[in-house]
Amino acid sequence: MKKAVITKFGDSSVISIIEADIPKLAKDEVLVKVKAAALNPKDILIRKGKFKKFSGKKFPQGIGFDFSGIIEETNNTSFQKGDAVFGMINGWHGRCCAEYVNVKATELSQKPDNISFPDAAGIPLAAQTALQALRNSGKLKSGQKVLINGASGGVGTLAIQIARELGAKVTTISSSKNLDFCESLGSHDSLSYEKIDIRKIDRQFDLFFDVFGNYDFSKVNHLLSEKGRYVTTVPKASIIKEQLKNHFRSKMAKLVVVKSKDSDLEWLAGKLKSNTLKSVIDKVISFDQIKEAQEYIETKRAKGKVVIEIN
Repeated sequence: MKKAVITKFGDSSVISIIEADIPKLAKDEVLVKVKAAALNPKDILIRKGKFKKFSGKKFPQGIGFDFSGIIEETNNTSFQKGDAVFGMINGWHGRCCAEYVNVKATELSQKPDNISFPDAAGIPLAAQTALQALRNSGKLKSGQKVLINGASGGVGTLAIQIARELGAKVTTISSSKNLDFCESLGSHDSLSYEKIDIRKIDRQFDLFFDVFGNYDFSKVNHLLSEKGRYVTTVPKASIIKEQLKNHFRSKMAKLVVVKSKDSDLEWLAGKLKSNTLKSVIDKVISFDQIKEAQEYIETKRAKGKVVIEIN
């Protein structure tokens, strides 16, 4: 089978498509013939060696953590050959940008019939990140106010919709050109970082969700209500230090570390099936253009997800 890998840490030139053996299945795994795989900033950071403590230094290393496709073989009674599925693998060793991928049954769900394979591939990592950040780390409740920074990207576009589903009042931060786009996804109020210094607005929120990673807790904690929470997707030394202080204050700072769970994927599948959640895809790119796809993600200008079509 064909499989995308990195041959060392570096820029996009280290990406290659190689021939590899079709994976053998362990207990409770399924083999998926991949139709589409999404790319994420996580893939870029691993390629650059930012997480070498977790990914290791042995090469080649696979690429990609979320996918959609058709089950080719199964070692789990919950799934049958021919089922259309989507999911995300856990850990730091990507392998979904390939013609076949082996997946634990707890890391995938049935794909709703009303969405395409590329749309389904764009959901698992970004949407579970948003869901776990808002519901679990942020404790967001109906009627509360959330501010989403970096709202037009892959996680942000899904966070807007999920926050609405949780009953929150949503305010977004994006570039001026994306204000209408954010409102079309359900934002009640859209702010432009080009026109407003967010740190100086005279408003308070129950949750500040920093997807982009450019506002540390110390810069925006005054925007939080008395028991407000700050949640970020970006692992930095500052957020690790802030989490240690949570026991001594009413306002909380949290780093969300997404974990693929079949229960969360099934929740998302239900929302997709009922059309209350939609996948937001910026580009669908062919497998042989995976280098160009990663380069595009690095511009940080994607509106939604970048998806690789495998078959």
